[in-house]
Amino acid sequence: MNVNLEVVSIPVADVDRSVAFYRDTLGWRVDVDIKDGDSRIVEVTPTGEGHASIVFGLPMPAPAGSLRHLELATPDIVAAREEIAKRGVDVTEVFHGGAASVFDPSARIAGPDPDRNSYASYATFTDPDGNGFTLQEVTTRLPGRAPGS
Repeated sequence: MNVNLEVVSIPVADVDRSVAFYRDTLGWRVDVDIKDGDSRIVEVTPTGEGHASIVFGLPMPAPAGSLRHLELATPDIVAAREEIAKRGVDVTEVFHGGAASVFDPSARIAGPDPDRNSYASYATFTDPDGNGFTLQEVTTRLPGRAPGS
């Protein structure tokens, strides 16, 4: 079977506010914005080379802000975190401390992984509804994990 995860739906309360956050604040591309009566669906794509997009709109069958740990990979966690902060997003400082540190703030050690190992440094932020994103530094992918492999 050859399948890809290409779109993830996130629940939001205010579509216009979400468009402003993803497009204007984060600088993501708006691919689709469909209005049909009382329904509206918007698809945005992050700035990287991946192929996954995010869809939000109304109505949505889940409570706004209920998703956690939507993971964004970056080759430079420090630079990505700095850019997101400069764009006005409340983003944590970079941290490491193993996989548990993503979900348990008490396991976090300040700063990037000392050896800058892939999959070991993180920062987190939320969208205006509280949907949670995790930035993860990936400089060398595990075998078979590179896009297109």
